[in-house]
Amino acid sequence: MSTLEIKDLHVTVETEDGAKEILKGVTLTIEDGSTHAIMGPNGSGKSTLAYSIAGHPKYTITGGTVTLDGEDVLAMSVDERARAGLFLAMQYPVEVPGVSVSNFLRTAKTALDGESPKLRTWVKDVNGALEKMNLDPTFSARSVNEGFSGGEKKRHEIAQLDLLDPKVALLDEIDSGLDIDALKVVSDGINRFAERDGKGVLLITHYTRILRYVKPDFVHVFVNGRIAEEGGPELADQLEAEGYDKYIKADQQELV
Repeated sequence: MSTLEIKDLHVTVETEDGAKEILKGVTLTIEDGSTHAIMGPNGSGKSTLAYSIAGHPKYTITGGTVTLDGEDVLAMSVDERARAGLFLAMQYPVEVPGVSVSNFLRTAKTALDGESPKLRTWVKDVNGALEKMNLDPTFSARSVNEGFSGGEKKRHEIAQLDLLDPKVALLDEIDSGLDIDALKVVSDGINRFAERDGKGVLLITHYTRILRYVKPDFVHVFVNGRIAEEGGPELADQLEAEGYDKYIKADQQELV
């Protein structure tokens, strides 16, 4: 059993004009066995939520709590959050020249487990994870994300998810820049992870197309740093048909 619980979370970011509040009281609970989709227009705070949970230093928590299985996530360092069971797949994964995919993955696994995986079984596990993501075994010798296509970067993120096996996956626009074939491969990888015991998924996206392959249990509409609406998978269909206009207008009326 694992539960990520976010209560009344407020987050600011520094700008040229001073601190700007991005999240304005977000409350959300992700229990194991559930997949949550967060949707909303650009600038609504979706990515800020994921990065704040993961511990990105750009964001300042000014109120609220985040706990994982009752443990205070906000009191943890970034690496402690990873060891506790949080995983962030970034929208724009960074390049790490000179560090091979295989070394990167083994170092990450060692840091999480406190001991190095046995080399023979680890090579087999890595090759298996890459194969499931339609990546050739020679991919493991390449420098992390250097010269990768958009699809390769995202498939590599899901291969990491497979191998590192966290409790909760925070997937920030994992579908951006993917063609239809890569989208299906990535979606299959997310579904395989979600089907494991004790796993939760928070999927951040602009579009409903990935939700044709990854079926959410809950959909949350983000507008102006708040959750404006919540529902089941049918809410995603409604958003596809109607867009975000009514939520944006309602938020603007509240501000008047």
